[in-house]
Amino acid sequence: MTEITASMVKELRDETGLGMMECKRALIEAGGDKAKAIQILRERGLSVATKKASRAANNGVIAARVAPDGGTAVLLEVNCETDFVARNDVFRSLVSELLDTALADDTQLAERSQAAITSAIQKTGENIVLRRHLRWTATMPGRLAAYVHLGDKLGVLVELGMSDPALVSATGIADVAKDLTLHVAANRPPYLDRSAVPAEVLANEREIYAKQVTNKPPQIVEKIVQGKLEKFFATFCLLEQPFVRDDKISVGKWLDARGRELGGQITVRRYVVWQLGE
Repeated sequence: MTEITASMVKELRDETGLGMMECKRALIEAGGDKAKAIQILRERGLSVATKKASRAANNGVIAARVAPDGGTAVLLEVNCETDFVARNDVFRSLVSELLDTALADDTQLAERSQAAITSAIQKTGENIVLRRHLRWTATMPGRLAAYVHLGDKLGVLVELGMSDPALVSATGIADVAKDLTLHVAANRPPYLDRSAVPAEVLANEREIYAKQVTNKPPQIVEKIVQGKLEKFFATFCLLEQPFVRDDKISVGKWLDARGRELGGQITVRRYVVWQLGE
């Protein structure tokens, strides 16, 4: 019978990140063959991961990554059981690996990353779940930007459109994109502009506002209702909100001004806001 030495156990532990006794038992079962012991541990690890999958993963992070040229971006939510593990190097390394993989191709990301996720589960002792992921490719000329806020609990993706291909790499365009993501994170507007507000939402708002002003002539009621709707648009529509860095102008007017400074027109094509656990 092959003697299982402390150095053999340590070597296997260093390679797998598992406990000393678990590694020793696997080596004994494998007759000292490290490759076979790793296979045994993987089989056991998959079983452990399955048991842990029943435990709630309510913590974790929102993470984002943008390609250097701004042409591709990804947003992920990865959950774990405790905030302690969410700050753990093993968990963070897994998230970084998932971001790299998704930036290249997020097709069947959870399935393709299962081995890496299982390994992290084994090392941290917690259930880990890739809850959702999103990958965008910019329509040219355009540029993507991302921002993660609130201790990795809130993430934003934004796509800007440009009237001139030269704007995509113009000096200052990255700052415009960054400032816009900061605004979206701070205000979380549900609509891009007033045309994006559903008809039923507008009808409901009109009804509420009309009931607030009774015993007035119809034309006065209409004027008051319209005024309240304008305030609604300025509150809930991104392009009409007061810009977070200068509340004297709207986001739309700020973008127009920045576009003129850079020699073209800048528009917001789309954006998304994710909050951990929502």
